[in-house]
Amino acid sequence: MNAIAPLALLTQHDPGHVPVMLPEVLDAMAPHDGGRYVDGTFGGGGYTRGILSRAACTVWGIDRDPTAIARAEALAAELATSAPSHKLVAVPGTFGAMADLLADEAPFDGIVLDIGVSSYQIDEAERGFSFRHDGPLDMRMSQSGRSAADLVNKADADELADIIYHYGEDRMSRRIAAAIIRARAEEPIHTTARLADIVRSVVRPDKSGIHPATRTFQALRIAVNDELGELQRALDTAPGLLADGGKLVVVTFHSLEDRLVKRALAQAAGRVSRPSRHEPMAERFVKPDFILPHTRPVLASEDEIRRNPRSRSAKLRSLLRTVPSASVRGSHS
Repeated sequence: MNAIAPLALLTQHDPGHVPVMLPEVLDAMAPHDGGRYVDGTFGGGGYTRGILSRAACTVWGIDRDPTAIARAEALAAELATSAPSHKLVAVPGTFGAMADLLADEAPFDGIVLDIGVSSYQIDEAERGFSFRHDGPLDMRMSQSGRSAADLVNKADADELADIIYHYGEDRMSRRIAAAIIRARAEEPIHTTARLADIVRSVVRPDKSGIHPATRTFQALRIAVNDELGELQRALDTAPGLLADGGKLVVVTFHSLEDRLVKRALAQAAGRVSRPSRHEPMAERFVKPDFILPHTRPVLASEDEIRRNPRSRSAKLRSLLRTVPSASVRGSHS
């Protein structure tokens, strides 16, 4: 591995963006010189910088957010000048479409996904992801298409309640939906502060200290960006893009995401219910192409949780390919 500590642009992260569980992600990915990697959720570039600081390799950074792609393109240009053996390719699009976006580049030695909203998006009030700062009720990662305001002001009570219940896991979903319907009848809801006040008016704070609107905002964000659909599409296709010995590493932040990841990786590794012992062995046992390096999720350290509270709910799961995919075998050899 090359010693590249002098490359400050790789080792120094923006203080406004703290990549969650970076050491654990890099240990799981184990980047090596000449490797080919995908950062499916480029965001602030934390994981990409970490991978490139470990090895002289190539990273394809995918993001649907135009501002994130601008950051990736800027970093790629800096690397081309100061460290040409460390390459970054910025790829506009969604990580759920990586099989199409990177069809001509597979296979890869590693793919990493950090699911959810980035620190940049949360901290920019004009993006409308958080109620901590008043701003337009937007929440669109791609900055295009239907916004959270469109959803809140146009969906009927049943649709709103279903979204808040299923994506926010909030038992008060029907009460919240009814309050939204009443409030928008008086005046359309266009700001994060007003929506947070509406939710707070019908949901009491609980002992956890979490703001009453937290689950509603999570639910709307997931719905607006089809986050679970994107994740499922990525989980369906990413394993097939891995080279022999390649790793898929996924960091999630709530139970909806983690359940999808846990089930998909277990299925890929052949960890399914054992069939009847009376069936012929050849029919009931097929050696899987993948293994799980860890059967339980890796969690953030206590030290990281103290430094970065966002990491408290983070879970890292990974998958290792042991047999090359027929669809990519022989490519880039």
